[in-house]
Amino acid sequence: MKRWLALIPVVVIVALTVLFVGWSLKRDPTYRPDALVGQNVPETVLPLLDGDRAGDQHVDLKTAGVGKPMIVNVFASWCAPCRIEHPKLLELKARGVAVVGIAYKDDPVATRAFLDELGDPFAMVLVDREGRAGLDLGVSGVPESFAVDALGRITAKSSGPLVTDADVERLVAALPTAPRSPPTATQHAR
Repeated sequence: MKRWLALIPVVVIVALTVLFVGWSLKRDPTYRPDALVGQNVPETVLPLLDGDRAGDQHVDLKTAGVGKPMIVNVFASWCAPCRIEHPKLLELKARGVAVVGIAYKDDPVATRAFLDELGDPFAMVLVDREGRAGLDLGVSGVPESFAVDALGRITAKSSGPLVTDADVERLVAALPTAPRSPPTATQHAR
């Protein structure tokens, strides 16, 4: 009887392993929750990159677009996929799309060297050495990009590098074509 009791933990472990493997085979590995889509950009104040250091001027990510649509791109100099997507970001800049960069858990000296080497596609670069904005945005890894409308609402998210024209167009299509004015008190009363 005692021998059978000793087998119970083994049976439980085997059963849990079978359940986990079954779940793993049924889940979609490309699924990534876009929890913030439709929500406002978190209020996260970060310093601007000034040369090769975090500058004295700070910008709230929520107002970084100054009433215009933008793409927020979370990147790092140490991130290999960020190098792969960089030409697509330069194309966005050439098209007149405002791209705000967040240097995630990166040394400002390394960030500046990265941008000097590959070109600077950003309207501004915010320094996020501790990863605060990454946490606020729910970033699971870099690079990640967010389409943000003129009112500061996230309209689309892309996890991973932007490597195809379709990746880029999906984000650009989520941006409104013209800046909108903020709602007034009379609009709220309706």
